[in-house]
Amino acid sequence: MGEIGLVRPHVLGMSFGGGLALELYRRYPAIPRSLILASAYAGWAGSLPPEVVEERLQQGLRQSKLPPEQVVEAWIPTLFTKSTSTDVIEETAAIMSEFHPVGMRVMLLAFAEADLRDVLPTIEVPTLLLYGEADQRSPLNIAENLHAKIPASRLVIIPGVGHASNLEAPEIFNAEVRSFLRANQN
Repeated sequence: MGEIGLVRPHVLGMSFGGGLALELYRRYPAIPRSLILASAYAGWAGSLPPEVVEERLQQGLRQSKLPPEQVVEAWIPTLFTKSTSTDVIEETAAIMSEFHPVGMRVMLLAFAEADLRDVLPTIEVPTLLLYGEADQRSPLNIAENLHAKIPASRLVIIPGVGHASNLEAPEIFNAEVRSFLRANQN
């Protein structure tokens, strides 16, 4: 960040990226000006019961050995609601089809072990939590738990959308992010 001249950036992380944003804050709390955590977890170990973590890990490891179209077919229904446009689903499927199995396995193992609960009460920057009301992957109880543990966080639930709320309701998602950033420019 220093090399490209970023000074106190606003940091947005979506799903796994939310865990990365929390880890960035843990290691370098003076860097982020604010955090925006969308469909985020405090790591799977920090947000889900152990049996759910193990089930997700094993399922993901099995899927990482399948042809891309089968992986996409398994994941798409957990990312979106049934009302999502075909264009959004097709574009997402095309992007997901280019996944790298080894990278997927590394991500799954890292996120299954990640428990970032201890960093939550230490967060001293403005934090926006954005979640889809119908998120199957990161359900609202996770959002509420993060909200309860992050001081001065703001929780926004986008009605009628799933895990990929930024793709399913981009206008609402972007409006919430912009509003938050305007309020936290200092």
